[in-house]
Amino acid sequence: MAWDFSTEPEFQAQLDWMAGFVREEVEPLDLLFHDPGAPYDTGNQRARRITAPLKEKVKERGLWACHLGPELGGLGYGQVKLGLMNEILGRSAWAPSVFGCQAPDSGNAEILAHYGSEEQKRRYLKPLLAGDIVSCYSMTEPHAGADPKMFTTRAVRDGDDWVINGEKWFTSNARFASFLIVMAVTNPDVSPTQGMSMFLVPIETPGVRILRHVGLFGEAPGEGAHGYIRYQDARVPAECLLGTEGAAFAIAQTRLGGGRIHHAMRTVGQCQRAFDMMCERALSRETQGTRLSEKQSVQSDIADSWLELLQFRLLVLHTAWLIDRGAKQQARTQIAAVKVATPKILHDVVWRAMHLHGALGVSNEMPFGGMWLTAAIMSVVDGPSEVHRMTVAKRVLRDYKPSEGLFPSEHLPARREAARAKFAEILELEVGDL
Repeated sequence: MAWDFSTEPEFQAQLDWMAGFVREEVEPLDLLFHDPGAPYDTGNQRARRITAPLKEKVKERGLWACHLGPELGGLGYGQVKLGLMNEILGRSAWAPSVFGCQAPDSGNAEILAHYGSEEQKRRYLKPLLAGDIVSCYSMTEPHAGADPKMFTTRAVRDGDDWVINGEKWFTSNARFASFLIVMAVTNPDVSPTQGMSMFLVPIETPGVRILRHVGLFGEAPGEGAHGYIRYQDARVPAECLLGTEGAAFAIAQTRLGGGRIHHAMRTVGQCQRAFDMMCERALSRETQGTRLSEKQSVQSDIADSWLELLQFRLLVLHTAWLIDRGAKQQARTQIAAVKVATPKILHDVVWRAMHLHGALGVSNEMPFGGMWLTAAIMSVVDGPSEVHRMTVAKRVLRDYKPSEGLFPSEHLPARREAARAKFAEILELEVGDL
């Protein structure tokens, strides 16, 4: 039998070390530096003094930037191992940065590694991998959201340069980034899948103007980290084109599949944390003469949360397994399914845990508010869940065909008749014997 749900002892020892390290050394950072953008603020010297020795411990353990191949200093772990690691990292907003695998830097590093020039690797990739700088992915646009078919930001070749004009919306970490990877139309006369390109744009490039920093719910105006950017005659050298002209869609796919698996497994970690708080509360709180854990409705919430979380975790790990095995087409369907399921499981488990805590649950003295907001964010990042539902349905339907007759193929009268015909000889002999 090829089925195996165990983890080899050597890697399990690494996971056990990670779990204790994140819980004891990293999670306290979330309480000291609770701004959502804090892990990306390389200018915060207090935070750097605290995190620098933590990163060194991770590197000594051989767990730094494990999503990268050996040629870039990583271990070349497959998606299943990375998924199990990210389940632990999901408990803390700071953990991905401490382990050198924070988004979008992880995906941007892969793009630079594959398509950047030697000078770009020296200037940007090396310090990015070391955690000394951060980057951002400038893709969505204010009028189009995440629909690249509606993008209008243009890059036009002018001699030895490319000149970029347009606006980009919700470019996360622009406040702290040293460079942007910009997706722009280079040939409007062909389909978007063939007419868009990617560029490395240093943040200090003349013509790159951050109109404002957009925040999330609860953040004061101007304090967010998601840039609304205008590119106005932003001129970059020709070598800033990443890959070939028109290859933006192909390049983007190299960073999305694994990234969604990592997001999903971090969501498993967040859900597990909420579930742990739910169970602790159920056993600790009494009302109407009995503990909450003895109330049938509470037991139902706990059971539903446990079942849904286990199902989601297995879906994500199976998808990671498919990616590792090279089953690209089947994996694409499940990657979309994972994207659909991620915000729902996070919303439902966090809501139940928050509700069980009553007024304390909706206060700023418990972490549920930020966790619940993350569910809303996950429903729109990398495209809205509705788009991915359509993708799942279309890809699933490829394996089916319409019924040939008036009635469905499982119509019982027709199937009975077919069964009689199949065994007619035996049935006739039995009748004759009688």
